[in-house]
Formats: sequence, structure tokens, C-alpha cells
Amino acid sequence: MKEKIKVGVVGLGGRGYGLLRHVILTMDDVEVVAVCDLYEDRMNRGGDAVEEFRGNVPLRTQNYKDILAMPEVDAVVCTTSWRDHFRICIDTMKAGKYAASEVGGAYSLEECWELVRTSEETGMPCMMMENCCYGRDELMVLNMVKKGIFGEIVHCSGGYRHDLRDEVSHGKEIRHYRLENYLARNCENYPTHELGPIARVLDINHGNRMISLVSMASKSAGIQEYIRKDREPDHPLQKAQFAQGDVITTMIKCARGETITLVLDTSLPRPYSRGFHVQGTKGMFEEDNMSVFIDDSPEAHDHFGWKKHWGNIEKYREEYDHPIWEQFMKFELGQSLGHGGMDWIEFRAFFDAVKNGTQTPIDVYDMATWAAVSVLSEQSIANGSAPVFFPDFTDGKWVTNPPHVEWDFKIENANLNTEVIEKLEAAMRARKEAAMSVSEN
Repeated sequence: MKEKIKVGVVGLGGRGYGLLRHVILTMDDVEVVAVCDLYEDRMNRGGDAVEEFRGNVPLRTQNYKDILAMPEVDAVVCTTSWRDHFRICIDTMKAGKYAASEVGGAYSLEECWELVRTSEETGMPCMMMENCCYGRDELMVLNMVKKGIFGEIVHCSGGYRHDLRDEVSHGKEIRHYRLENYLARNCENYPTHELGPIARVLDINHGNRMISLVSMASKSAGIQEYIRKDREPDHPLQKAQFAQGDVITTMIKCARGETITLVLDTSLPRPYSRGFHVQGTKGMFEEDNMSVFIDDSPEAHDHFGWKKHWGNIEKYREEYDHPIWEQFMKFELGQSLGHGGMDWIEFRAFFDAVKNGTQTPIDVYDMATWAAVSVLSEQSIANGSAPVFFPDFTDGKWVTNPPHVEWDFKIENANLNTEVIEKLEAAMRARKEAAMSVSEN
């Protein structure tokens, strides 16, 4: 086991920089020795953050292969645009280093297969950093499923329901890759926030697998309407034709008979929701009203008055909170560490695997399987919502793979750099005070 590891971070846009600053740099046993971005200003902002918060001077480069050539680097974290995730991870594993990738869908089945084969040939792990697999509610529901509280699971659903009209329509100005994707592709382009936790519930690649998929796209109207109102009349996007449907609905059948429904809804006005829903023979969980419904509970007899029981999840928290979160909630500062803490948890899980030289808790087969939904969805939509068959990236190993065992987190292994966290908290307080001052004036 290594006491400390050295990592490089590739991609320092909003997501990459946020993870670097608020998550990775807070870990005392992780040294960021290199940062990379195609844009010089982003590269330098990342390098400046490393120097400010940790004191070492990292390599700054616009070519990620410079990082791969550094023998001291143990792992590379890829937080670039979707298009580059697989290529950078493949090259990272070929260089003999652990690979971590931000989320997003694949562009071809070929790159999914190449990712898997590269990991198998090199023996190097690759982890998709799906933070929602480490959300407190998602892990609590998983714990309840494993304890049989919901009985035999029959159906799961979820979605990425997030109003992204401003981000997409200002893609040129903010240098965001979603704009190009929405102009050119029509698919479930962001499936893993909902699918990752569902895959854990349904034992995907560990005794079960997804065997077929059907996807349907609504018409594209939301972003065009937004642009007509928000952008100047002569803006080039006023005449643009967006390929991406406003609502993409995808249905998946599993080998054990369960069904999954995924919904991508990012081009219309709406509140944020991942719509996580798990339904079994003894009960269900529903994220949108944060409620648990159990068949033998007193409330279950009140079928038509269920609204008054919405929001009852907290009554189950003490008994079913996942061990990972039981440990994590002991941190006084834990909730400030990225998306309420789940970003920090997923990176701690990845870096612990790197330190111990073990397999990552989300492996290369998971990454290929979850990301392939985008490709298969695109194919189904293009063929009139025809069914398409799901590749088996495990090559049959899903039948005999043992049940997935979640990462065993211990608070004593947190390796928090309290000095960095105090600096971050001071900076956040200063921003809040400045914002309040502006609002008061």
C-alpha cells in the first residue's frame, strides 16, 4: 500500500476545476503533480489552485500525453468533454496508470469495447466517477434493497431532468461541449446519473445484465423557443436546427426480467430531479416526493391518501442509512465537499483503490455498459424506436461474477487536509458576504 499517490488532472472547465479545488486538493495523501487543459487560461487556473492550496508546483500542459509520460504519476483523472473520455482513459491504461473518467455517454460501441479490452490487456483499472452511486439517498435505498425491505425488485426508473437551456444556448461563449452535441445528436446523452444507482440495485454485471433497449425522442422545440426569447435577433443560433429531442424516453429489459425506464429532460423549463424510483413486491421508494411505501406499514393501507405521507424518508434513515454515510456524517465539514459530499466519497473510493493497488468499485465493465446506452439509444431513435440488443461487455462473466461489494469506508482513512478545507470555507464565506453586500445595495 502506498502512503501517498501522485495524480494528474486533465480537463479544467467548470466541473474539472471544481473537483480539483473542492475535492481532490482536500485529500492529504493525494498530490496533484500535473494539470492539463486545451485552453491555456483553464490550465493556469488549475495550476494556480494547486500552488495556492497545497504549495507544490505542478506541470502545466495542454497535451495530456505529457502527463502520461511522467513515471511518477499513479493515476489520471479525466474531466474533459464527453468526446475525449474514452480515448484519454485508454491511453492512460496503456501508460500503466489508473484511469478515472467523468460521466457521459459513449459515441460508439467500438470505443466501449476498446476500453474494456485495454483494461483486460494492461491489467489497469478504469473507473467512471458516477457520483450519484454515492448519494446518501441512493445508498440508503440500495441498503434497503439488499436487506429485502422492498421484496423482489421488479422495476426501476430514473432520469436526468435538468433545465440546461441557458448552458446549451450559450455554449459558444462559455466553451461548453453540450451545444455541439445537441445540434448534431439525438439520444439519451447523459444516462449514468440515474442508471448507475439502478445498476447497483439490479446487480447489473453481477448476476444480471441489460439485454435490450428501446428509445423514443420527442420533437425538439424547447431550446429554439429559449433562443428566440433570450438571444439577439441576428444571433447565428436563431436559425439553428437542433437534432436533440426535448424529452428522450428509454426502456430497458434485463436478463432476470426487470425493466428500467430512463428519461432525459434538459431542454424545457422544469425543476431539477433524478426521479430515482425502485419498486418491488413489498414496497417502493420514490425520489420526487422523498417517500418510502412498504406493504405492511400502517400508512400502506392509506392508498388514496398517500400524499400526506410524502417526505417520510427520514423516519427510515436511522435504521437503513448506508454504512458509508454513517461514517461520512461524522465529518463536521463533510457536507461542503462537493454535491453534499458524494463527490468526495467517490474520489476517496477511487484513490483508495489506487493506493492499495486494487480494483476500483465502479469498474471498466460498468463504465462501458452504462455509457453504451447513449449509442444504443441513438440507434433505436434513428430506426423509428426499434429495439436494439445490448452488448455483453463482460463476455459472459456476468453470470458467475459474485455480488458487488461496496467500498468499505472508514473515517480514520479519510486523510483530510484541514488547512485546505479551512481556506475553502473562508473563500466561500467571503463570496457569500460579497453577494449579500451587493444585494443590499
